[in-house]
Amino acid sequence: VGDLLTFSSFLKLCAGRTAQEINLSSLGSDAGVSHNTAKSWLSILEASYIIHRIPAWHVNIRKQIVKAPKLHFLDTGLVCYLLQIREPGQLRLHPLRGAIFESWVVSELYKALAHQGEQPILHHYRESRGLEMDVLIQRGDCLHAVEVKSAATAAPDFFKGFEQIAGRMQTAGLSLRLDNVVVYGGETSHQRSMARLLGWRDVGKILRQAL
Repeated sequence: VGDLLTFSSFLKLCAGRTAQEINLSSLGSDAGVSHNTAKSWLSILEASYIIHRIPAWHVNIRKQIVKAPKLHFLDTGLVCYLLQIREPGQLRLHPLRGAIFESWVVSELYKALAHQGEQPILHHYRESRGLEMDVLIQRGDCLHAVEVKSAATAAPDFFKGFEQIAGRMQTAGLSLRLDNVVVYGGETSHQRSMARLLGWRDVGKILRQAL
């Protein structure tokens, strides 16, 4: 890094893109650096455990590197600082509240796996037709499908993607047990017919099979 001022601006631009798919050309252009420089600087941030890139999940492992990975900051307090969010009230009304909440959940999953001595292998899933899943974690024959919503009240659309994900697994001929989980900004946790609904305080239970 030869230009600390430009690198600082680049870091702030990355904070504004947390929980988004990485577009190196767009990121580099906004920062005023080349595509290759943006790529190198992201590697520095990842090696420093500031960000984590989550590749796209696909049945064909080779295609994971083709799909755009998602960028997540491992410290959402740092994200808030870089975005000049100084008070809880600012965060509640901030347009990136949902993205910051998603990155917080991802960081908790990353830490939980690392603390158990496992490699934190996380993926996301998105189709051009609209189906998305924020986090997928395969552990043995179990696939944890995690949807993250910052809203404090559960809504029916929180669960709409799980049936489609199950259909994709069946079509691909995969015999994986699906553990569907929704983490939301509310306080209470309980079992729904389609998934476990976990309040934000119970984020540590995501990788457990029971509430």
